[in-house]
Amino acid sequence: MGVQTAMDDVLDAPTIVKALLAADDLAFEAGRDPSVRTLRVLSTALAGTDDIAAIAAVHALAEMHDDEAQRQLAALLSDERPFIREHAAWALGQSLPRPEAVGRLLALVAAGGFTGMLAQHTIERWSGHASDTIAIGIEAALLGITDAAPRAALVETLGLVTQPVAARLLREVASDPAEHDAVRATAIAALGQRRDTAGLEEELGALLATGGPLAPIARLALIDLDPMPGASTAPPAFRLSLPDRTPRALTVAQLFLHADIDPALSAAGAGDNGGIATLLVRLGDALIATDDCPVTRVLTLSRGRLGQSTVDLLQLAGTPTGHLYGHIPLPDEPVASAAAWPYRVAARRGIRRILRAAVDVDVLHLRMADVGSLAAADVARELGIPTIFTVAPDPHSVIQSLQDSGALTRARFGEADLREHFWFRVRLVKELAASASHTVFFPRPNLVDEMQELVGIDMTSRSERHTVVAEGVDLAVIDRAVVQARTAAGPAATPAHNAFAELEALLGCLDADRRGLPLLVSVGRLHRVKGMASLVETWARSPLADRANLLIIGGDLENPSRDEQGELDRIAAAVPPHERARRGLILPGHRPNDVAARWMAAARFGMPRLAAVGGVYVCASLKEEFGLAVLEAMATGLVVVAPDGGGPATYVDHGDTGFLTATWDSDRLACAIAAALDRAADADEDRAVRAREVVASKFTIQAMAATLAPIYASVVAQEAELAQATRQPA
Repeated sequence: MGVQTAMDDVLDAPTIVKALLAADDLAFEAGRDPSVRTLRVLSTALAGTDDIAAIAAVHALAEMHDDEAQRQLAALLSDERPFIREHAAWALGQSLPRPEAVGRLLALVAAGGFTGMLAQHTIERWSGHASDTIAIGIEAALLGITDAAPRAALVETLGLVTQPVAARLLREVASDPAEHDAVRATAIAALGQRRDTAGLEEELGALLATGGPLAPIARLALIDLDPMPGASTAPPAFRLSLPDRTPRALTVAQLFLHADIDPALSAAGAGDNGGIATLLVRLGDALIATDDCPVTRVLTLSRGRLGQSTVDLLQLAGTPTGHLYGHIPLPDEPVASAAAWPYRVAARRGIRRILRAAVDVDVLHLRMADVGSLAAADVARELGIPTIFTVAPDPHSVIQSLQDSGALTRARFGEADLREHFWFRVRLVKELAASASHTVFFPRPNLVDEMQELVGIDMTSRSERHTVVAEGVDLAVIDRAVVQARTAAGPAATPAHNAFAELEALLGCLDADRRGLPLLVSVGRLHRVKGMASLVETWARSPLADRANLLIIGGDLENPSRDEQGELDRIAAAVPPHERARRGLILPGHRPNDVAARWMAAARFGMPRLAAVGGVYVCASLKEEFGLAVLEAMATGLVVVAPDGGGPATYVDHGDTGFLTATWDSDRLACAIAAALDRAADADEDRAVRAREVVASKFTIQAMAATLAPIYASVVAQEAELAQATRQPA
């Protein structure tokens, strides 16, 4: 096509998503024609006002593998535009080391954040060819920095230099009592990866014996040093005896780093503990409970406390069956997913430790284009564990919705990309899908076309490696909630569970003239993408506020994350806290999944003297790839309002069981909610039955487990065949 034509396609793309996909063609053409003319085209784009074309030019320079192109790319580390510096730091990882760039990359590492993670990743890739230069550069940088955070970032980067030159300085930092504990901890953790360094066990053992805050880090480093002589080091599929066709017990690992996952789902709805956390708990339980299922052990990995991780390792190593939980030690304060990228190295180390301790992990299922999946994919490659990736057009759908609403434009894309990391996440989705042994997709209208247009994945190519899998809910939890809510709303009006008593107390705090109105309910994280603040704003400034009270279930109100605080500030601006009782807004924070189910059921049946029958469930998300909470609401018999794209469009019968709308448009959202209230007022029992039947017939967690289990088994069998074909030892 030629570089100029490829650049024109980027500039003329009708949507931002299409422009991002066109940038891949530009990079390919630049690599095919690394000429002076190509440099001129790219330089013109870099000097222009179109942010997307400028970023595309940065990555095209990286593909040229030409000395002048690489020199220009290194010079972009000093560009006045922060987003160009960020992309240059990332793109340089595609080239051979540039000595003149090392100092500026290390400065970005020390500055931290997402840009620092990208710079560190590039340094890691260069370390094999320029270990002395990098180690000397880090040692020099440390001389001029006293603050703990940048020193720790540089020491962590030094730990990625696998050559012996880095070990001396790491040992000095680890044993220096004058050094900040956070910096020493980073050095100690890095030493756990250096099995070729003599005397480390004794040094780490001495640190462990002294006790104090560094002792747990030293204990984990010693565990990392242990070669585990009793365990086979061959990848699991290589240990599978191919001639033996009888099913064998499989271990599946699944991961969501940004949640505090426990069997009771006690943190559901707080921070990033959304539907994915609930799904992983329910799915793990369903897999091991399913008859004739080859999966007998499920490992669910999430973030956790430092002390918790050692206990987990002992349990994982000694438990051959069941649903087990492994926690990856990250900072005590929960970090939102958008801000967690700097923990890539710590996450990778923790994931590796868990998978090694568990032994014989057969397949790793990844679901999010986040730092957890980025780190886990690295570990899977290292350990030879095949991956399955659930592909969703995220952030593609968010980009499209923001562009449709006018909140995101090409001219300001660079600024938005600095916050949201759209370009990196789009690329990560594609790379995770490409490296996976099997890809899973959510049902959605026009799935094949949308995957091609939004993500660039052709599902018709090698179709045997792609499967559409609907997510599922635990219908037993919902049905129990419905029975109890119906009882609580009956003549006896005796709450059958403490959850109903709590809801009664919340409703009782409303002004007298607000009691007796139906409830609008929404369950989920307090995050901009989930639209909770937008829902409050829409409800508060429309006639809806006179028709119904609004119950928002979600968020950590006592210790909100930055994302949660942003949503809470918007909610407070729309309805000040002192006006909530008068205006009908109930904001209790997050609740366990079973409590949320009971409250949704109560919205359908009402509560005597406090809430009328005929409540409505509202999902105001900018995008919803599948919508577990929407399914749970439908299963309770509630009329639902949901986004008109993604998963809900495949199971909500518009005008009957719910209403689909452009949730990013406040007026259209308000109209859909009003129509849903009218529909719910009919008290149509047949409609509620139809809604539940949709869920029961297609969207249970048991059905999901039954679909996934054969996929897991087939991937393991395929890996075994590959092993035999390449003459790997069995």
